[in-house]
Amino acid sequence: MLIPFGIAGILVLGLAGWSAFVARKVEEAVPPDGSFADVPGARLHFLDLRPEDEKGPPIVMVHGLMGQMRNFSHSLAEGLAKDHRVILVDRPGWGYSTLTGPRPGIAAQAGMIAALIEQLGLEKPLLVGHSMGGAVSLALALDHPELVRGLALIAPYAQPVDRPPEVFKGLMVPAVLRGPLAWTVAVPIAMRTGKAKSIEVFSPDPVPADFATRGGGALTVRPASFLQGTFEIGIAKPEMERQALRYGEIRMPVAILYGRQDALLDPALHGTKTAQAIPGATIEMIEGGHMLPVAHAAETEAWLRRVLAA
Repeated sequence: MLIPFGIAGILVLGLAGWSAFVARKVEEAVPPDGSFADVPGARLHFLDLRPEDEKGPPIVMVHGLMGQMRNFSHSLAEGLAKDHRVILVDRPGWGYSTLTGPRPGIAAQAGMIAALIEQLGLEKPLLVGHSMGGAVSLALALDHPELVRGLALIAPYAQPVDRPPEVFKGLMVPAVLRGPLAWTVAVPIAMRTGKAKSIEVFSPDPVPADFATRGGGALTVRPASFLQGTFEIGIAKPEMERQALRYGEIRMPVAILYGRQDALLDPALHGTKTAQAIPGATIEMIEGGHMLPVAHAAETEAWLRRVLAA
């Protein structure tokens, strides 16, 4: 007869096996798209889109929390890649970018993206950051300004907040519990709540029917995504408190795009306040929610082309 401890052990092993199975199935449905580059602390997965006739500067795109490069390739990158070299990169710990050292915070991730820019020999690209990718882009501008010509920030996370958006409150987990939860209940919960959370993230815009695969959304149900998500939520406020104090140091062109109906991040706080803190920065508001690169790709591309032209 099994004692309760033994039953609990079997349950934990079963959940861990199920989580690993789901992760494999998700990766079969959403496989890697690009190449890999080793940088200090990580092996970065990136996609290099190169037109036959490059007419403008290269563009590097950095995605947000619980995202990956397909957030850009779903609707936005192809149009830009007709005449620009476009580099899409999975941030360290997301998508298919794996860590070879400690989990990196915002500034450390910026250093890894900077190392990739140097390794690829990119000549002062425009750095495009969405959501948490905006925070990483701002950190790169502060610590490695010589590598990029400017920032184009789409619905950036740019200011410290006391609590994360409601949709991410499940990621507020003490460090000691992150591993056990990632391999037991995180995957079943993500599978049960994933559709509703996607609706919240996109609101008021509709979620594309193919976002789970073509947009990479399914990759968020893996244990690896839960682990990196809980880590980033945990370090976000203190890192942004330090970073936001330095925005006045930025001397490169910075443009910000926000959806007026963004349900995740406050456009006035993260958009207007940030633009006011950076010398010469501009901000433009359009109708839409948080996932502008997917839900409003045409308007976002038009804005990026105006930024490039300027």
